[in-house]
Amino acid sequence: MARWLFVWGPPIGLMAAIFAVSSVPHLDTSSSGVSDKNLHFWTYGLLGVLLVRALAAADWTAVTIRTAVLAWVCGVGYGAFDEVHQAFVPGRTMSGGDLLADAVGTALGAGAALVAARLRARDRAV
Repeated sequence: MARWLFVWGPPIGLMAAIFAVSSVPHLDTSSSGVSDKNLHFWTYGLLGVLLVRALAAADWTAVTIRTAVLAWVCGVGYGAFDEVHQAFVPGRTMSGGDLLADAVGTALGAGAALVAARLRARDRAV
C-alpha cells in the first residue's frame, strides 16, 4: 500500500486539488495576475509529468513513448471531466479553451518527462 501511495499519490493528490479548486463557485483568478489559460497549462503540465511517473511505476527507466501517450490521454480525459464538472458549479462554465490549455500542458509535461527519462538513460549508459 505504501508503494502504491508513493507512485499514485502525487497525481491523485493534484487531481483532487484541481477538483477542489474547480468546485469553488464564481472563482475569479484575474486578480492573481496570471491568466486562466496559463494556470491550466502549467497545472496540467505538472499532471502530465506525475502521470508519466505513475504509469512507469516511479521507474524512470520504464518510461516509453506509450507511457507518455497514455499519460496524455489520461490528463486530457481528466481535463474533460473537470470541464463538465464545472458546468454544474454556480458561476463556472465549460470552456474549450481551458480544455485545449489542459491538453497542451499535459502534452508538454508528458513529453518533457519522456525526454528527461531518455537523457537520463543515455547518461547512465555512457
